[in-house]
Amino acid sequence: MELIGKYGINNDLNKSIGLFGLGQQFWNLSPSELIEDCIITGDGMLTDTGALAIDTGEFTGRSPKDRFIVRDEITEKAVWWGDVNIGFSSERFDALYSRMKSFLVEKDVYVRDTYACADEKFRLNIRVVSEFPWSNLFAYNMFLRPTNDEIQNFNPDWHIVCVPSFKADPAIDGTRQHNFAVLNFTKKMILIGGTGYTGEIKKGIFSALNFLLPHEKNVLSMHCSANIGQNGDTAIFFGLSGTGKTTLSSDPNRRLIGDDEHGWSDDTVFNFEGGCYAKTIDLTREKEPQIYDAIKFGALLENIGFESESSTPDYTDNTITENTRVSYPINFIDNIAVPSIGAAPKNIFFLTADAFGVLPPISKLTKAQAMYHFMSGYTAKVAGTEVGVIEPTTTFSAGFGAAFLPLHPAAYAKLLGDKLDRENINVWLLNTGWSGGSYGVGSRMKLSYTRAMITAALTGKLDGVHFETLPIFDLAFPSSCDGVPSELLNPRNTWSDKDQYDRTANGLAAKFVKNFEKFAEGTSSDILAASPKVLTN
Repeated sequence: MELIGKYGINNDLNKSIGLFGLGQQFWNLSPSELIEDCIITGDGMLTDTGALAIDTGEFTGRSPKDRFIVRDEITEKAVWWGDVNIGFSSERFDALYSRMKSFLVEKDVYVRDTYACADEKFRLNIRVVSEFPWSNLFAYNMFLRPTNDEIQNFNPDWHIVCVPSFKADPAIDGTRQHNFAVLNFTKKMILIGGTGYTGEIKKGIFSALNFLLPHEKNVLSMHCSANIGQNGDTAIFFGLSGTGKTTLSSDPNRRLIGDDEHGWSDDTVFNFEGGCYAKTIDLTREKEPQIYDAIKFGALLENIGFESESSTPDYTDNTITENTRVSYPINFIDNIAVPSIGAAPKNIFFLTADAFGVLPPISKLTKAQAMYHFMSGYTAKVAGTEVGVIEPTTTFSAGFGAAFLPLHPAAYAKLLGDKLDRENINVWLLNTGWSGGSYGVGSRMKLSYTRAMITAALTGKLDGVHFETLPIFDLAFPSSCDGVPSELLNPRNTWSDKDQYDRTANGLAAKFVKNFEKFAEGTSSDILAASPKVLTN
């Protein structure tokens, strides 16, 4: 065995996690060294931007049905078991890990010491052991990076063992198929195998923090972006894919705390991560200048295509997947908060791309409504591009990130409600979707209008404006807003067929109510009362 690179006092993987008989161990290599190894082994190539491009293989996205949590004394009564949080026995975990250890005998590994949570009070030290150098580079980019002195005295709180080439046998290992990601809160380990998709590393730790911080530290963990204004005011943006979370939090007049994962303690909002993991499909400098310019040496591109006979990325190429990605350290973009911490938020934005065209472009929520819409996590997606298919489909994801929430959604909503009680915080629901009709009839809300509404909310220009109430959803929306045509603010008024609007609104309300049925048990009456009121004939 040979240790190569920077390593500290706790460098015996056999003693710490039982990994024995390994080949060479490459500890905390620099990005340059990892990139060189990828090129030498043929696992990656440099693009003309300087970024490394790799192919993650069979899996180009997360596999939620293959994410498991070990069911033991710590998790048995705390985790909200079901389709999202699938149980796995301690015995099966040990047997699976034993087979992974045997697989790694005489194989080289890459070891990365890193941590999560920019607020030192909640720091979680993480040691990542990976089969491939590009997985290690991803961990370097995405997590927070210890100093050289910290590495010399590094003691990990959690371990991740990521071995894409190891495939589980469902008959032996109790998995659904050959890929898996298994969290063990007792052993403080995450096992990843059968998949090279790097997002499993990032979301594994996010899932762990979504259990540890609310359950043990009274910190609200959030799937959101966050930024800080010139006066030190923090704003956070919740939203599922396609709603504008990353775009709308990028503001030249505000510093970015982070674009995806945060915690909200008694007095801080802090980034969990040290990097960004952005989609690149159809990326242009005009649409996303910060992301585009961050794709340089040290960045890691996943599953992209190239222009003919060149090393120039073709971001329109979806041959491999629509989910093309890039990871890079957060300091690759300008105008960031250093460290990645802000004060408690003054404004919270829930973003939804309502393809039904029912919801107002901006509305102000009561506390109960905020908790209800937080637990609902609504957006809508268009059904497809086939001729004649214009019916949008609803998507509900509790906390705007249900796939990563081990606890009952009401636990996170309660934390949100407690914080809203203590602070003077505005909560806004923004529809970045359709107006004047559903998808196929109406039109998408202009980004300039959405930005104007956010600016008005952040600067207090909506404080003295008259608000009207939208029937069925009981949402309060402003009658005027600087930079936005007043006729757009009431969604019903933008429809030529008012009866059709009423029917569509009632149908969407029914979907909200149906979705919330699974939360009824364990949810307070005031939150339940904030539900839309479905009209009956």
